[in-house]
Amino acid sequence: MHSNCLCFTVLGSLAMAALMLPVAGAAQATRADAEKDPVLKAMLTELNRSRDQLQLKGFEKPFFLQYRIEDIEDFQTKGDFGASVGDEHRHQRLARVTVRVGDYKIDSSTARGDGSVQLASLDNDPLALRAGLWQATDQAYKAALSAYAHKQAQLKQVQTPPQADDFSHEAPVISLEEPVRLELSGVDWGKRVSESSGLYRTDPSLKAVEHEVQYATALFHARSVNTYLVNSEGAIVRKGTTSYEESFAVGTQAADGMHLDRSYGSNGVLLTDLDTPEVFNKHAVTLIASLADLLKAPVVEEEYHGPVLLSADAASDAMHELVASAVTAVRPDMGTEARTKGAFASSYHARVLPEFLDITDDPSLKTFKGKTLVGSYKVDDEGVPAQPVKLVTDGKLENYLIGREPVRDFPKSNGHGRAALTGPARPAISVLDITAKEGLSDEDLNKKLLALAKDRGLKSVYFVETLGPELTPRLLYRLGLDGKRELVRGASLDDLDQRALRSGVIAAGKEQYIANYDGAVPETILAPAMLFDDVTIRRANEKNDKLPFYPPPA
Repeated sequence: MHSNCLCFTVLGSLAMAALMLPVAGAAQATRADAEKDPVLKAMLTELNRSRDQLQLKGFEKPFFLQYRIEDIEDFQTKGDFGASVGDEHRHQRLARVTVRVGDYKIDSSTARGDGSVQLASLDNDPLALRAGLWQATDQAYKAALSAYAHKQAQLKQVQTPPQADDFSHEAPVISLEEPVRLELSGVDWGKRVSESSGLYRTDPSLKAVEHEVQYATALFHARSVNTYLVNSEGAIVRKGTTSYEESFAVGTQAADGMHLDRSYGSNGVLLTDLDTPEVFNKHAVTLIASLADLLKAPVVEEEYHGPVLLSADAASDAMHELVASAVTAVRPDMGTEARTKGAFASSYHARVLPEFLDITDDPSLKTFKGKTLVGSYKVDDEGVPAQPVKLVTDGKLENYLIGREPVRDFPKSNGHGRAALTGPARPAISVLDITAKEGLSDEDLNKKLLALAKDRGLKSVYFVETLGPELTPRLLYRLGLDGKRELVRGASLDDLDQRALRSGVIAAGKEQYIANYDGAVPETILAPAMLFDDVTIRRANEKNDKLPFYPPPA
């Protein structure tokens, strides 16, 4: 399960009244509308001053400036072993200034990004806001001049010229969404997570494992982010995002010292997206009870080569790990003829998946089967409207996700420049929608898995229900030819990689699992279950820790 999932978008009670580029029946926002916001007004005033005055005598004048302020409110409370560990509530503003010198063809940007970060005033005092931007602009300009001189020297030493411009021309957008705020609905979240973290000793059904638990923790985290962006081309953007997550984690050690961990997360863009206390605690009790089965489960000793079925949950993790970064276009190293970096760098117009799989990345997809999708957005973090992109058709890679740093054959952004808090914008997925033509039901996939075992003379095959970090199985079952499942532990999947995706997936499900991920930026994967023809399963090469010298307190 995805216990590390967070998500960002606008609260339902603050419906997005976005004033975008002209659309049928909608008014277009103007600079005058933007200047009614004191933060945007201060940013625009200082941007104009910098554009007019910023130039060191004898050096390049900036051709592009961008100011981005993020207003962040953060609340977190945690419970351990049935008691509160305390709350933390923070509010801050961070300003990131980007300065580019040179021109659109060759500029000062580097692989590490460009710009400077500064704390910004929490109130709306215009001079205080402008002073912070001025300081960051001065630092960013000095860094840009140094980077540009270094790049010019490097270009003289390479034989292969750059394959694309350094920066793309984009039409300026004015988009004003309503600011968002944190909503906690009067719930005593400290009490709620404390009670959840103590279920292992208060729920009557868990007496068998009560004394086996080495840690039990529950967490509630809420965040609102209001982003303000202006640039020297004329883009003006105000957008708001919120995220809510409640998570639970529990763990113990087997007799041989192997760590056994389970976790669960309920998340959403609205507080109402979270599980009710009853549903959440039911999941937590199920996880705690599963430790008893894992403690008794045999360790995978033999090395296995053969068919493996990944549940839709597990497949979404696999696709997030293997595909999400591969479909982004990252500027290649200077002096090379490569189009981009990553696993699919040389796969343009080539097959990367079986013919029955398609992938589209669609930032406009806000909900799926009634659940909110955290990867959705309207305008990216470079001021470019979000666009759906067909990435893989009939198994062939037909496109990449592009920001404003072009690569060969892709001179324009497709609205996928996304930034972590204070970080530079990079291409990233939004809602990665993976679909299978003529997908099979779970029952038919299971039948196909067992049929493969019989055809190949195997005594057993494997089913992965959930994956953990680095695609390590959390719940792994060995299936006999009669279909009976046996939980096993201590295994690794050694060759679950891009090659296996291209030539090893022989069937997929028709129902998609919704996986919302927290990370540098919020992302969503919609993926079906996948049956792989040949995967290696072997004993995990992990060192088991010593057991505690004495048991936890009763």
